[in-house]
Amino acid sequence: MKIELRPQLHWLIYFGLLFLSPSLFAHGVDESTQQFLVTNQGVSIIPFLYIGAKHMVTGYDHILFLVGVIFFLYRPKDVLIYVSFFTLGHSLTLLVGVFNDIRVNAYIIDAIIGLSVVYKGFDNLGGFKRLIGFQPNTKAAVLIFGLFHGFGLATKLQEFDFGGEGLLQNLIAFNVGVEIGQFIALGFVLILLGLWRRHASYLQFSTVSNTLLMSGGILLTMYQISGYIYY
Repeated sequence: MKIELRPQLHWLIYFGLLFLSPSLFAHGVDESTQQFLVTNQGVSIIPFLYIGAKHMVTGYDHILFLVGVIFFLYRPKDVLIYVSFFTLGHSLTLLVGVFNDIRVNAYIIDAIIGLSVVYKGFDNLGGFKRLIGFQPNTKAAVLIFGLFHGFGLATKLQEFDFGGEGLLQNLIAFNVGVEIGQFIALGFVLILLGLWRRHASYLQFSTVSNTLLMSGGILLTMYQISGYIYY
């Protein structure tokens, strides 16, 4: 019994540390990256690859949503399909949003991203079937929320008047970096879930896990709404 509980405790510790850390709530850009974005001139492929990858790896809201998406996906083909929908969504709005200077309030977008985590946790619990009697199209939901996640990425760059010479090349490099970061983060999550799935506790505590996921999303959403109100 003690062995079965261990993976669940690891997840509880993960979520606990995640939401007890004030620095993570900021989900901002570190000082050195800020300085680079403000002063950069011309094409800088490698730095933007690195910034994109780092942003995704440390983007806990994106990672939590992906955890919800793949929580009950066991076949690699299904994981690839759903992650591709997410990638398509956030790549589209990231590129279009920044390149065409479409600006959206960062607090509102981040609040919606928080709601995407709530949505997926609620979906995993079968909440929609109980509440409205049918299951919404999950692929469509992942794509739509991917669009909002992309706007979330775009707002981070636009805060620093990202543009000028080499905009398209740098933007593509940033997006490729985001995909690299997503691949790294997703690989890490899949390894953890794969290890946990070997134990009966995975399904036994699936309700608790997705309730924690929803709670995290609610907390993120409330934090962003409060920021919007008092900003």
